[in-house]
Amino acid sequence: QLQAFGGGLVQAGGSLRLSCAASGITFSVYTMVWYRQADGNLHELVASITPSGGSVNYADSVKGRFTISRDNAQKTASLQMNSLKPEDTAVYYCSCKAPLRPTYWGQGTQVTVSS
Repeated sequence: QLQAFGGGLVQAGGSLRLSCAASGITFSVYTMVWYRQADGNLHELVASITPSGGSVNYADSVKGRFTISRDNAQKTASLQMNSLKPEDTAVYYCSCKAPLRPTYWGQGTQVTVSS
């Protein structure tokens, strides 16, 4: 239902853009969320965006560097990551949630930031 892609290896200070493509769901009713999980850590909410795109939320650790967006017509959500730091290294997951509907997760995409 969700497929995440766009991860890779980048040097500190660089940028990556993650995308999440949805299929088989009514994408426009779902809040889209990006999480990440670094080795040995719990999932951390990175950013979320409401169904209309009118409200976004970011973890303090990524504010000012990451931007979440969505295109309901294309059924995609994106996470533009700038000024990447080694501590951003993690597996990134996209997820969608909506009241009274199942929550879906995409497969993770690895982001590695070298110092």
